[in-house]
Amino acid sequence: MPECDNPLWPCAMTGAAACLAGFDGMSVVIHGSSGCYYYPTTLLHAPLHGTFIMENEVIFGSEDRLREVISGLINTGNRIAVITTCVPAILGEDIRSMLAEYDVLLVDSPGFSGDVETGYHKALSLLAPQINAGADGVNIDGVCLLDPFYRGNVQEIRRLLGMASIPVATVFCRDTLQKTCAAATCTIGTNGDFSSSIGNYLGGTLGFGTLRATFEKLGTVFEESAIDPVLKELSKQEEETVRICDKFLRRFDPPSVVIFAGASYAEFAAQVLEHYLDADIRFIGLRNADSPSDYPSGLVTGLKEAETVIGTNNPDLVLGSSFERSVSGNRAFYGITPPLRGVVRLAPVPLAGINGTLFFMEQVLNACMDHSRLLS
Repeated sequence: MPECDNPLWPCAMTGAAACLAGFDGMSVVIHGSSGCYYYPTTLLHAPLHGTFIMENEVIFGSEDRLREVISGLINTGNRIAVITTCVPAILGEDIRSMLAEYDVLLVDSPGFSGDVETGYHKALSLLAPQINAGADGVNIDGVCLLDPFYRGNVQEIRRLLGMASIPVATVFCRDTLQKTCAAATCTIGTNGDFSSSIGNYLGGTLGFGTLRATFEKLGTVFEESAIDPVLKELSKQEEETVRICDKFLRRFDPPSVVIFAGASYAEFAAQVLEHYLDADIRFIGLRNADSPSDYPSGLVTGLKEAETVIGTNNPDLVLGSSFERSVSGNRAFYGITPPLRGVVRLAPVPLAGINGTLFFMEQVLNACMDHSRLLS
């Protein structure tokens, strides 16, 4: 049987919950122990339901408990989704037969079936989104409740599309459930690790260069759009970024960097830091499946391994999660991937779009300057 071998990154069950809980009109039930309920709840900050099975249900079966929870949700008017966890999967219970009388979306996504992306994509495929050729605008995808930047990403890309007079169709996965059946024919992305594969993909929105290419393509597809205001703001803010980074480099050396994140955010961070700060990208520790990169990289699945990567490469700056922060010593640090414990996050800050790059560079520059002051 496969094992949960990536303790730094959530499991498939959490990914399925992150997908389904993003849709208004969906009630998500985690069928498993209390730990399997509280883990995604604390990460996703979304309303979830749990069966909280205990030793008695493990021995004598969980059908009564599961049916009790489902019965309590029937009259809410929401679609009900049940996500299986490791214990019922190992027990081999026929969950589908237990729920035969209910209209329930069953997602068999125990933790050992893969990482968060596996569960996310499986749940989305079971929802079976439909394209409506008559739907106006463009879909936004790559939105995942696990991502600490998802709210800011959605807000920023909506802002830019509004400037370009391009309507937003369906946001995968943060929208009403009904809109999954009315997706537009074209899609742009915010985080490639959670792409929906729905519609004709026109490009991403991470980094100025990628954003420019995507909006130029949008301008070709949507003939009545007005992309010039977006391109004008983009050029202006890129010039300001170059100016501020040049000012930084007159006072400080280019930073050496180690990055821990999913492939999409990691590549964005590496490219931006190298381009504007001449940063030395010493290593990318990937959270998810190993993917091609122009930088030294590899899959890092354990805290000891992350600590070794940091010690071996001895960077000035570490980007990652609370895990990496705990083993970074006195190095400059900025968090770009979950979990981000011990910090307050209220504002919907992005990584995507124009403001996403501005915010990222602002945080990195401040972290590096604060670190230099501490050492001086």
